[in-house]
Amino acid sequence: MTKKVLSVALVAAMVGSMTCAVSAADYAGMKIEIVSKGFQHQYWQAVKKGAEEKAEELGCTINFVGPNSESDYADQVQMLNAAINSEPSAIGLAALSTETCLDSIKDAQSKNIPIIGFDSGVPGAPEGAIVANAATDNYAAGELAAEKGYEAIKDKIDAAEAPVRIGVLAQDAVSESVMNRGLGFIDKMAELTGGVKLEGNDAYVNGATCENKDDAKVIIETLVPSQVTSELSAIDCQTLLNKDDIICIYGSNQHSAEAMVTGDENYGRLGNDVVGIGFDSGAVTKAAVASGQFLGAITQAPVAMGAKVVELACAAAAGETVEDVDTGCQWYTAENMEDPEIAQNLYD
Repeated sequence: MTKKVLSVALVAAMVGSMTCAVSAADYAGMKIEIVSKGFQHQYWQAVKKGAEEKAEELGCTINFVGPNSESDYADQVQMLNAAINSEPSAIGLAALSTETCLDSIKDAQSKNIPIIGFDSGVPGAPEGAIVANAATDNYAAGELAAEKGYEAIKDKIDAAEAPVRIGVLAQDAVSESVMNRGLGFIDKMAELTGGVKLEGNDAYVNGATCENKDDAKVIIETLVPSQVTSELSAIDCQTLLNKDDIICIYGSNQHSAEAMVTGDENYGRLGNDVVGIGFDSGAVTKAAVASGQFLGAITQAPVAMGAKVVELACAAAAGETVEDVDTGCQWYTAENMEDPEIAQNLYD
Protein backbone atom coordinates (compact mmCIF):
# COMPACT_ATOMS: atom_id res chain seq x y z
CA MET A 1 0.00 0.00 0.00
CA THR A 2 1.26 3.46 -0.76
CA LYS A 3 2.33 5.56 2.19
CA LYS A 4 -0.45 7.74 3.51
CA VAL A 5 0.83 11.13 4.63
CA LEU A 6 -2.32 13.19 4.24
CA SER A 7 -5.80 11.75 4.42
CA VAL A 8 -8.09 11.97 1.43
CA ALA A 9 -10.46 14.19 3.37
CA LEU A 10 -7.70 16.56 4.41
CA VAL A 11 -6.33 16.74 0.88
CA ALA A 12 -9.76 17.54 -0.52
CA ALA A 13 -9.80 20.62 1.66
CA MET A 14 -6.16 21.56 1.22
CA VAL A 15 -5.00 20.61 -2.27
CA GLY A 16 -6.37 23.76 -3.86
CA SER A 17 -5.13 26.07 -1.14
CA MET A 18 -1.69 24.72 -0.20
CA THR A 19 1.08 27.10 -1.15
CA CYS A 20 4.79 26.97 -0.66
CA ALA A 21 6.52 29.16 1.85
CA VAL A 22 8.70 30.83 -0.77
CA SER A 23 7.08 33.40 -3.06
CA ALA A 24 6.61 32.72 -6.75
CA ALA A 25 9.35 35.23 -7.55
CA ASP A 26 11.88 32.94 -5.85
CA TYR A 27 11.07 30.26 -8.45
CA ALA A 28 11.65 32.47 -11.48
CA GLY A 29 14.21 30.93 -13.79
CA MET A 30 13.89 27.43 -12.37
CA LYS A 31 13.71 24.64 -14.94
CA ILE A 32 11.67 21.55 -14.11
CA GLU A 33 11.90 18.38 -16.21
CA ILE A 34 8.83 16.13 -15.99
CA VAL A 35 9.04 12.55 -17.27
CA SER A 36 5.62 10.88 -17.38
CA LYS A 37 4.66 7.31 -18.19
CA GLY A 38 3.22 8.16 -21.57
CA PHE A 39 1.47 10.54 -23.90
CA GLN A 40 -1.10 8.21 -25.47
CA HIS A 41 -3.84 8.70 -22.89
CA GLN A 42 -5.78 11.88 -22.20
CA TYR A 43 -4.95 11.41 -18.53
CA TRP A 44 -1.35 12.47 -19.15
CA GLN A 45 -2.48 15.47 -21.15
CA ALA A 46 -4.55 16.55 -18.16
CA VAL A 47 -1.50 16.17 -15.88
CA LYS A 48 0.50 18.22 -18.38
CA LYS A 49 -2.18 20.92 -18.38
CA GLY A 50 -2.01 21.27 -14.61
CA ALA A 51 1.78 21.38 -14.69
CA GLU A 52 1.83 24.08 -17.35
CA GLU A 53 -0.70 26.22 -15.50
CA LYS A 54 1.25 26.00 -12.23
CA ALA A 55 4.56 26.73 -13.99
CA GLU A 56 3.10 29.91 -15.47
CA GLU A 57 1.80 30.91 -12.04
CA LEU A 58 5.15 30.30 -10.32
CA GLY A 59 7.34 31.77 -13.05
CA CYS A 60 9.34 28.60 -13.75
CA THR A 61 9.66 26.65 -17.00
CA ILE A 62 8.86 22.99 -17.55
CA ASN A 63 9.60 20.35 -20.16
CA PHE A 64 6.96 17.60 -20.06
CA VAL A 65 7.80 14.35 -21.91
CA GLY A 66 6.74 10.71 -21.97
CA PRO A 67 7.08 7.61 -24.17
CA ASN A 68 4.47 6.77 -26.79
CA SER A 69 3.50 3.58 -24.97
CA GLU A 70 3.48 2.65 -21.31
CA SER A 71 5.48 -0.46 -22.19
CA ASP A 72 8.35 1.58 -23.70
CA TYR A 73 10.67 1.28 -20.72
CA ALA A 74 13.84 1.98 -22.69
CA ASP A 75 12.38 5.15 -24.18
CA GLN A 76 11.49 6.46 -20.73
CA VAL A 77 15.02 5.79 -19.48
CA GLN A 78 16.44 7.75 -22.42
CA MET A 79 14.09 10.64 -21.64
CA LEU A 80 15.10 10.55 -17.97
CA ASN A 81 18.78 10.58 -18.90
CA ALA A 82 18.22 13.53 -21.21
CA ALA A 83 16.39 15.33 -18.41
CA ILE A 84 19.30 14.76 -16.03
CA ASN A 85 21.85 15.89 -18.61
CA SER A 86 19.98 19.17 -19.06
CA GLU A 87 20.88 20.03 -15.45
CA PRO A 88 17.40 21.00 -14.29
CA SER A 89 16.45 22.49 -10.94
CA ALA A 90 14.37 19.37 -10.21
CA ILE A 91 12.72 16.41 -11.95
CA GLY A 92 9.20 15.00 -11.78
CA LEU A 93 9.11 11.26 -12.51
CA ALA A 94 6.29 8.73 -12.92
CA ALA A 95 8.38 5.60 -13.32
CA LEU A 96 7.18 2.78 -15.53
CA SER A 97 9.66 0.60 -13.66
CA THR A 98 11.96 1.68 -10.84
CA GLU A 99 14.36 -1.11 -11.78
CA THR A 100 14.91 0.15 -15.32
CA CYS A 101 15.30 3.74 -14.08
CA LEU A 102 17.55 2.88 -11.13
CA ASP A 103 20.92 3.85 -12.63
CA SER A 104 19.49 7.15 -13.86
CA ILE A 105 17.92 7.87 -10.47
CA LYS A 106 21.28 7.25 -8.78
CA ASP A 107 22.91 9.59 -11.30
CA ALA A 108 20.42 12.36 -10.50
CA GLN A 109 20.96 11.81 -6.79
CA SER A 110 24.74 12.08 -7.18
CA LYS A 111 24.22 15.41 -8.95
CA ASN A 112 21.93 16.68 -6.16
CA ILE A 113 18.92 16.94 -8.48
CA PRO A 114 15.77 16.43 -6.37
CA ILE A 115 13.16 14.08 -7.85
CA ILE A 116 9.43 14.36 -7.20
CA GLY A 117 7.55 11.15 -7.88
CA PHE A 118 4.01 11.34 -9.23
CA ASP A 119 1.15 9.10 -10.30
CA SER A 120 2.63 5.72 -9.28
CA GLY A 121 5.72 7.38 -7.84
CA VAL A 122 9.06 5.59 -7.77
CA PRO A 123 8.72 2.69 -5.33
CA GLY A 124 11.95 1.10 -4.15
CA ALA A 125 14.16 4.01 -5.18
CA PRO A 126 17.36 4.64 -3.18
CA GLU A 127 16.71 6.37 0.12
CA GLY A 128 16.61 10.13 -0.27
CA ALA A 129 16.50 10.10 -4.07
CA ILE A 130 12.75 10.79 -4.18
CA VAL A 131 12.08 13.73 -1.90
CA ALA A 132 8.27 13.60 -2.16
CA ASN A 133 5.42 12.02 -4.12
CA ALA A 134 2.24 13.57 -5.52
CA ALA A 135 -0.14 10.74 -6.22
CA THR A 136 -3.50 9.16 -5.64
CA ASP A 137 -3.62 6.65 -2.80
CA ASN A 138 -4.19 3.94 -5.38
CA TYR A 139 -4.89 1.15 -2.91
CA ALA A 140 -7.64 3.24 -1.30
CA ALA A 141 -8.99 4.06 -4.77
CA GLY A 142 -9.22 0.34 -5.55
CA GLU A 143 -11.03 -0.21 -2.26
CA LEU A 144 -13.53 2.50 -3.18
CA ALA A 145 -14.21 0.80 -6.53
CA ALA A 146 -14.84 -2.48 -4.71
CA GLU A 147 -17.20 -0.89 -2.21
CA LYS A 148 -19.30 0.68 -4.97
CA GLY A 149 -19.24 -2.47 -7.07
CA TYR A 150 -20.25 -4.68 -4.15
CA GLU A 151 -23.37 -2.60 -3.58
CA ALA A 152 -24.50 -3.54 -7.10
CA ILE A 153 -23.67 -7.25 -6.98
CA LYS A 154 -24.36 -8.17 -3.34
CA ASP A 155 -27.82 -9.59 -4.00
CA LYS A 156 -26.58 -11.64 -6.93
CA ILE A 157 -23.79 -13.12 -4.81
CA ASP A 158 -26.17 -13.94 -1.97
CA ALA A 159 -28.63 -15.62 -4.32
CA ALA A 160 -26.07 -17.64 -6.28
CA GLU A 161 -26.17 -21.43 -5.93
CA ALA A 162 -22.69 -21.78 -7.46
CA PRO A 163 -19.54 -19.62 -7.34
CA VAL A 164 -19.68 -16.36 -9.29
CA ARG A 165 -16.76 -14.61 -10.95
CA ILE A 166 -15.43 -11.04 -10.78
CA GLY A 167 -12.83 -10.00 -13.34
CA VAL A 168 -10.00 -7.52 -12.86
CA LEU A 169 -8.37 -6.12 -16.00
CA ALA A 170 -4.93 -4.65 -15.33
CA GLN A 171 -2.61 -3.28 -18.01
CA ASP A 172 0.50 -4.53 -16.16
CA ALA A 173 1.87 -6.14 -13.02
CA VAL A 174 4.87 -3.83 -12.47
CA SER A 175 3.51 -0.30 -12.03
CA GLU A 176 2.83 0.54 -8.39
CA SER A 177 -0.28 2.55 -9.25
CA VAL A 178 -1.91 -0.16 -11.38
CA MET A 179 -0.91 -2.92 -8.96
CA ASN A 180 -2.28 -1.12 -5.92
CA ARG A 181 -5.58 -0.30 -7.64
CA GLY A 182 -6.01 -3.99 -8.37
CA LEU A 183 -4.88 -5.21 -4.96
CA GLY A 184 -7.02 -2.66 -3.12
CA PHE A 185 -10.03 -3.84 -5.10
CA ILE A 186 -9.28 -7.54 -4.50
CA ASP A 187 -8.63 -7.23 -0.78
CA LYS A 188 -11.69 -5.06 -0.12
CA MET A 189 -13.95 -7.32 -2.21
CA ALA A 190 -12.67 -10.30 -0.23
CA GLU A 191 -13.53 -8.51 3.00
CA LEU A 192 -17.01 -7.55 1.81
CA THR A 193 -17.93 -10.94 0.38
CA GLY A 194 -16.51 -13.02 3.22
CA GLY A 195 -13.69 -14.50 1.15
CA VAL A 196 -12.62 -15.13 -2.44
CA LYS A 197 -10.75 -17.60 -4.57
CA LEU A 198 -7.97 -15.91 -6.55
CA GLU A 199 -7.08 -16.86 -10.11
CA GLY A 200 -5.07 -15.38 -12.95
CA ASN A 201 -1.89 -13.29 -12.85
CA ASP A 202 0.54 -14.52 -10.19
CA ALA A 203 1.62 -11.03 -9.09
CA TYR A 204 -1.94 -10.21 -8.06
CA VAL A 205 -2.70 -13.65 -6.63
CA ASN A 206 0.46 -13.56 -4.49
CA GLY A 207 0.32 -9.83 -3.76
CA ALA A 208 -3.18 -9.82 -2.27
CA THR A 209 -3.28 -9.82 1.53
CA CYS A 210 -6.61 -11.65 1.68
CA GLU A 211 -6.78 -15.41 2.14
CA ASN A 212 -7.12 -17.45 -1.05
CA LYS A 213 -10.10 -19.70 -0.31
CA ASP A 214 -10.73 -22.64 -2.63
CA ASP A 215 -14.31 -23.01 -1.41
CA ALA A 216 -15.29 -19.32 -1.67
CA LYS A 217 -18.55 -18.24 -3.30
CA VAL A 218 -16.69 -15.55 -5.27
CA ILE A 219 -13.81 -16.05 -7.71
CA ILE A 220 -11.66 -13.04 -8.61
CA GLU A 221 -9.69 -13.53 -11.82
CA THR A 222 -7.04 -10.96 -12.77
CA LEU A 223 -5.85 -10.79 -16.37
CA VAL A 224 -2.75 -8.90 -17.58
CA PRO A 225 -1.79 -8.69 -21.28
CA SER A 226 1.67 -9.72 -22.46
CA GLN A 227 2.05 -6.22 -23.93
CA VAL A 228 0.21 -2.98 -23.22
CA THR A 229 -1.96 -2.83 -26.33
CA SER A 230 -5.66 -2.08 -26.62
CA GLU A 231 -6.14 -5.20 -28.75
CA LEU A 232 -4.69 -7.61 -26.18
CA SER A 233 -6.57 -6.02 -23.30
CA ALA A 234 -9.83 -6.18 -25.27
CA ILE A 235 -9.21 -9.89 -25.79
CA ASP A 236 -8.72 -10.27 -22.03
CA CYS A 237 -12.10 -8.63 -21.53
CA GLN A 238 -13.69 -11.00 -24.04
CA THR A 239 -12.12 -13.96 -22.23
CA LEU A 240 -14.02 -12.91 -19.12
CA LEU A 241 -17.24 -12.12 -20.96
CA ASN A 242 -17.21 -15.63 -22.46
CA LYS A 243 -17.59 -17.12 -18.97
CA ASP A 244 -21.13 -17.81 -17.81
CA ASP A 245 -20.31 -17.12 -14.17
CA ILE A 246 -18.97 -13.57 -14.70
CA ILE A 247 -20.99 -10.88 -12.88
CA CYS A 248 -18.61 -7.92 -12.69
CA ILE A 249 -15.48 -6.58 -14.44
CA TYR A 250 -13.21 -3.84 -13.11
CA GLY A 251 -10.69 -2.04 -15.35
CA SER A 252 -8.01 -0.42 -13.18
CA ASN A 253 -6.91 2.46 -15.45
CA GLN A 254 -7.98 4.34 -18.58
CA HIS A 255 -6.35 1.79 -20.88
CA SER A 256 -8.15 -1.17 -19.29
CA ALA A 257 -11.49 0.65 -18.99
CA GLU A 258 -11.43 1.55 -22.68
CA ALA A 259 -10.50 -2.04 -23.54
CA MET A 260 -13.63 -3.15 -21.70
CA VAL A 261 -15.77 -0.99 -24.00
CA THR A 262 -14.04 -2.39 -27.08
CA GLY A 263 -14.21 -5.96 -25.81
CA ASP A 264 -17.94 -5.70 -25.11
CA GLU A 265 -18.86 -4.43 -28.59
CA ASN A 266 -20.10 -7.81 -29.84
CA TYR A 267 -21.40 -9.01 -26.47
CA GLY A 268 -23.46 -6.21 -24.96
CA ARG A 269 -23.17 -7.70 -21.49
CA LEU A 270 -21.71 -4.72 -19.62
CA GLY A 271 -24.51 -2.73 -18.06
CA ASN A 272 -26.89 -5.64 -18.50
CA ASP A 273 -26.01 -8.92 -16.77
CA VAL A 274 -22.42 -7.86 -16.02
CA VAL A 275 -21.52 -4.81 -13.90
CA GLY A 276 -18.75 -2.69 -15.42
CA ILE A 277 -16.47 -0.52 -13.27
CA GLY A 278 -13.89 1.81 -14.78
CA PHE A 279 -10.97 3.93 -13.63
CA ASP A 280 -9.85 7.35 -14.84
CA SER A 281 -11.78 9.48 -17.26
CA GLY A 282 -11.48 10.24 -20.97
CA ALA A 283 -14.21 10.41 -23.57
CA VAL A 284 -14.71 6.65 -23.96
CA THR A 285 -14.98 5.93 -20.24
CA LYS A 286 -17.23 8.93 -19.60
CA ALA A 287 -19.56 7.83 -22.38
CA ALA A 288 -19.73 4.32 -20.92
CA VAL A 289 -20.66 5.75 -17.52
CA ALA A 290 -23.20 8.17 -18.97
CA SER A 291 -24.91 5.43 -20.99
CA GLY A 292 -25.07 2.98 -18.10
CA GLN A 293 -22.68 0.52 -19.71
CA PHE A 294 -20.49 1.15 -16.64
CA LEU A 295 -21.97 1.40 -13.16
CA GLY A 296 -19.41 4.14 -12.56
CA ALA A 297 -15.71 4.84 -12.44
CA ILE A 298 -13.00 6.25 -10.21
CA THR A 299 -11.45 9.53 -11.25
CA GLN A 300 -8.19 10.91 -10.00
CA ALA A 301 -7.37 14.62 -9.98
CA PRO A 302 -4.83 14.76 -12.83
CA VAL A 303 -4.82 18.53 -13.27
CA ALA A 304 -4.23 19.04 -9.55
CA MET A 305 -1.57 16.32 -9.63
CA GLY A 306 0.35 18.08 -12.40
CA ALA A 307 0.16 21.35 -10.53
CA LYS A 308 1.37 19.74 -7.31
CA VAL A 309 4.36 18.11 -9.05
CA VAL A 310 5.60 21.51 -10.21
CA GLU A 311 4.91 23.13 -6.85
CA LEU A 312 6.79 20.42 -4.95
CA ALA A 313 9.65 20.42 -7.46
CA CYS A 314 10.15 24.16 -7.14
CA ALA A 315 9.99 23.99 -3.36
CA ALA A 316 12.52 21.14 -3.24
CA ALA A 317 14.85 22.97 -5.61
CA ALA A 318 14.64 26.01 -3.34
CA GLY A 319 15.75 23.91 -0.38
CA GLU A 320 12.37 23.70 1.33
CA THR A 321 11.17 20.62 3.17
CA VAL A 322 8.51 18.82 1.13
CA GLU A 323 6.17 15.96 1.97
CA ASP A 324 4.09 13.41 0.08
CA VAL A 325 0.67 14.61 -1.04
CA ASP A 326 -2.34 12.37 -1.68
CA THR A 327 -4.09 14.13 -4.56
CA GLY A 328 -7.35 12.22 -3.96
CA CYS A 329 -9.97 10.33 -5.96
CA GLN A 330 -13.75 10.36 -6.51
CA TRP A 331 -16.47 7.92 -7.62
CA TYR A 332 -18.54 9.24 -10.51
CA THR A 333 -21.73 7.94 -12.09
CA ALA A 334 -24.26 9.06 -14.68
CA GLU A 335 -26.08 10.83 -11.88
CA ASN A 336 -23.22 12.93 -10.47
CA MET A 337 -20.72 13.38 -13.30
CA GLU A 338 -22.06 16.85 -14.10
CA ASP A 339 -21.60 18.08 -10.53
CA PRO A 340 -18.90 20.80 -10.50
CA GLU A 341 -16.82 19.02 -7.86
CA ILE A 342 -16.69 15.89 -10.03
CA ALA A 343 -16.67 17.48 -13.49
CA GLN A 344 -13.47 19.42 -12.84
CA ASN A 345 -11.60 16.09 -12.66
CA LEU A 346 -13.14 14.51 -15.77
CA TYR A 347 -10.91 15.07 -18.74
CA ASP A 348 -11.55 14.37 -22.45
